[in-house]
Amino acid sequence: GLHFYEEPCISGTQGSGAIFFSGCNMRCVFCQNHDISTRLCGAETDAAALAEIMLSLQSRGAHNINLVTAAPHSHIMADSIISAREMGLAIPIVYNTNSYETVEALRALDGLVDVYLPDLKYTSSAAAARHSGTADYFTYAAPAIMEMQRQAGMLCVGEDGLARRGMIIRHLVLPGSVGEARSVLRFIADNLPR
Repeated sequence: GLHFYEEPCISGTQGSGAIFFSGCNMRCVFCQNHDISTRLCGAETDAAALAEIMLSLQSRGAHNINLVTAAPHSHIMADSIISAREMGLAIPIVYNTNSYETVEALRALDGLVDVYLPDLKYTSSAAAARHSGTADYFTYAAPAIMEMQRQAGMLCVGEDGLARRGMIIRHLVLPGSVGEARSVLRFIADNLPR
């Protein structure tokens, strides 16, 4: 549906065309989408049907197609995006991710995703294990973030204030985790363009 609660350059005034996927590969104790992310629910959809959903959202005025937590289903993303574009999809694709995914999976999306919207949750194994059950989170997230940057580059915003291309990293500062937030910001400052 049309989602109005992302960053302003994603939601705009008409909403982002959000497609939420179930079966998240993390178990964050603070997840706002816990009811749908941690179990398999909703409608089973193939690549062709997903392309039709994208076109439907575009026809409803969505500023973009926002693939939310699509990593566990990345095997059909490329085919869906290609099909949708062949059928007339003309709005940007936003890949909204927890960053716990492989570079190989992201490379299959090279040239297909316009805006990457990754969370960068942790740098330490202890915090990742405690809050999300993924002690190896940063081992995957750091190279994933670098690959997203390689593909999409710096954020480009149109005259209408909407993101057209690039990457926006999000980080949630958890209570008592200011040191973790500083470490995340240090990684960003040391590894990504100004």
